Amino acid sequence: MRKMGLIGGMSWVSTGIYYDRINRIVQKRAAPMASAPLLIESLDFCQLYALREDKDWKRASEVLCESAKRLEGAGAEALIIGANSMHKLYDDVAASVDIPILHIADHVALSIKRAGHKTAALIGTRNVMTESFYRKRLVAHGIDLLPPDMVNVEMLDGIIYDQLMVGKATRDAERKLKTIIMNKAQEGADAIVLACTELNLIVDVNANVLPVFDSTRTHCEAAADWLLQQEVAD
Repeated sequence: MRKMGLIGGMSWVSTGIYYDRINRIVQKRAAPMASAPLLIESLDFCQLYALREDKDWKRASEVLCESAKRLEGAGAEALIIGANSMHKLYDDVAASVDIPILHIADHVALSIKRAGHKTAALIGTRNVMTESFYRKRLVAHGIDLLPPDMVNVEMLDGIIYDQLMVGKATRDAERKLKTIIMNKAQEGADAIVLACTELNLIVDVNANVLPVFDSTRTHCEAAADWLLQQEVAD
């Protein structure tokens, strides 16, 4: 297998999910004793969460670019960034290294297309739901997106940053997400994108009124495909 680098720590909760899921996929596809050749740099999320100002994002870009360079220097042949929101910095990070980076939104879009869906609702952090860097990737693959509901944006930011990113998963949060998904079905979505790497802690991907595409699961599958040198079909 080839060697992949993971820029993690954003949060440590989702980084643990990445490590577990990638290895389980590799073990299932390769051999019972196989494990994924991964290089992981777990960054200090205190420096990188709830960014608002341009200067904050510039500093975050420098942190991620330096991490990518270190992983490349340590032998990584490709990279993944283990956070949807940090893909706002994807172009900067990709330009800082000479190895490919698997973009989470591209692989989510391909999964939705393969399943035959055309209209989706994004559920994630504020910048993922409201800014163009993530939405345009899905739209470029022919996926129509419902507009963000700002009431949901505020609620989700609270759930994600105050609970999920510190490892808490409450029944109240589960109920709120189920209500959001039901409302999106009534608004015309035929698929849901969990565009936050921790949302799978409170959303049952296999038991909802709409098909749910978990960005973490999709990203891990793409990483395993790359590790095993299996081409991901468009």
